[in-house]
Amino acid sequence: MKGAAKEICGIVSDNQKLKEDGSDEKIAGKVQGKIGQVEKVLGN
Repeated sequence: MKGAAKEICGIVSDNQKLKEDGSDEKIAGKVQGKIGQVEKVLGN
């Protein structure tokens, strides 16, 4: 949620860096979630 909030703040304030940081954090969170799902399936 933190990444999405940063991304929205960047859009509203017209701050490209904040928008990009938020987008990066959002993507990183999704990747981390998928890694957790894979580890759960593999039993690690």
